Amino acid sequence: MNERVWEILLDSFGKILLKGLEVTLPLTIASFAIAIVIGVVVALIQVANIKGLKQICRFYVWIIRGTPILVQLYVIFFGLPSIGIVIDPFPSALLVFGINTGAYASETIRAAIESIDKGQIEAGYCVGMTYTQIMARIVLPQALRVAFPSLFNILISLVKDTSLASSITLVEMIRQTQYVIARTYEAFWLYLEVGLIYLIFCTVLTKIQSYGEKKLSSYGGQ
Repeated sequence: MNERVWEILLDSFGKILLKGLEVTLPLTIASFAIAIVIGVVVALIQVANIKGLKQICRFYVWIIRGTPILVQLYVIFFGLPSIGIVIDPFPSALLVFGINTGAYASETIRAAIESIDKGQIEAGYCVGMTYTQIMARIVLPQALRVAFPSLFNILISLVKDTSLASSITLVEMIRQTQYVIARTYEAFWLYLEVGLIYLIFCTVLTKIQSYGEKKLSSYGGQ
């Protein structure tokens, strides 16, 4: 590594980091919020064993988990225009990442719900609560606490998965790095640099996860 490379890295670091703050993190947070909503709804439908809807949910999970996320991105961004539906890069990525992550989140939440002692549900019925009230006030709060570590791992993976959005022309960290590489021809060091920025983001999230688990553990022990 010579002085020229150092200058390139120092100059590009802020530009790549800025795309991370402006695009990667907002895309991750918004996609994860959508995924949690989808995950809770799909999990509750399956646990409630609603005929028809349960089969639809199982089919959704099967399709999403069984196909590459890159293919899903291509279908939405490059495939839909052929039938007259054009979606911009960011909304396309948001839609795909939300739906994709929702399938995985739903299985995590479903497993967490099923781990809750059935006696608590029966106790809820005994005091006159409805199924909806039992789920909202008793089961879901506990299930989400149980699922917290796994859901946070999904969030951390999502941060890295957003790099695939560069394939549909979204200018996030990878795409910005490629622009710099095209100008400087320093692919090795620049890809290491963007990898370092992803590592920083994921490390911060890991620290937040650890803190959250400790807080939930102390709350659960009280």
